[in-house]
Amino acid sequence: MKIFIAGPRAITSLDENVEAKLNSIIEKGFEVLVGDANGVDRLVQSFFSKKGYSKVTIYATNGIARNNIGLWVVQNVPVDKSVKGFKFYAAKDEQMSNDADLGFMIWNGISKGTLNNIINLSKQGKQVIVYLTSLKKLLCLDNLESTEKLAYSCGNNTAKAYNDLVKTGSQSDGKQLSLDTIAK
Repeated sequence: MKIFIAGPRAITSLDENVEAKLNSIIEKGFEVLVGDANGVDRLVQSFFSKKGYSKVTIYATNGIARNNIGLWVVQNVPVDKSVKGFKFYAAKDEQMSNDADLGFMIWNGISKGTLNNIINLSKQGKQVIVYLTSLKKLLCLDNLESTEKLAYSCGNNTAKAYNDLVKTGSQSDGKQLSLDTIAK
């Protein structure tokens, strides 16, 4: 089982709930796919490095890892040099979504990059476990509809980002839905 783990650069620490999930991944012997950014990527790398966990692959755009704390194998994701900004780094995230069996996203309800990862996994019909840091709550998403409900429950800016990322604007009725309506 390959698990794509990601989250925003703005998160600066992992709480005990996230660490418990990461320990569970180790106990089950799952393969971990993680990026090379600061924030959650670096925190997750540090966690697995301290545990001596070897089943980690670092994905890096054009093969140049900004962070590789455990000196794991780097998966090169080629991107044309003309591609810049969000799309440049989103390419490696998209490759991790393609290669993973499921996702574990540590999310603040704001980050566009993490939301994009959730959407990519959902579009592929892959389960996404989202740890919503603001609520300290794990949510299990298994389709694009549940992802949309989560995005809309996080406020207008996140709802707009969701619509921009899925390139529709008409996929939702615009209601603010409760997190209780999302998969338990």
